[in-house]
Amino acid sequence: MIGKEAYYKVLLPEWIWKEAKTKEEVKRLVLQYMRHYPHYVVKKVKDGFAVCERK
Repeated sequence: MIGKEAYYKVLLPEWIWKEAKTKEEVKRLVLQYMRHYPHYVVKKVKDGFAVCERK
C-alpha cells in the first residue's frame, strides 16, 4: 500500500470496560494492555477495539 496507512484492530478484553470508571481510566488501561503489542500504536478506540498503526 503505497501512500496509505494500514490500520489494524486489536480486540480489547472485557475487564477493561468493567474496571474503568472514567474515560481517563479506559485510556490508561488500554495503553497498559497494548504493551503486549509493542509493534502497534493506538490511534483510537472504537466498538471494543483498539484501532492501531503498525510501527
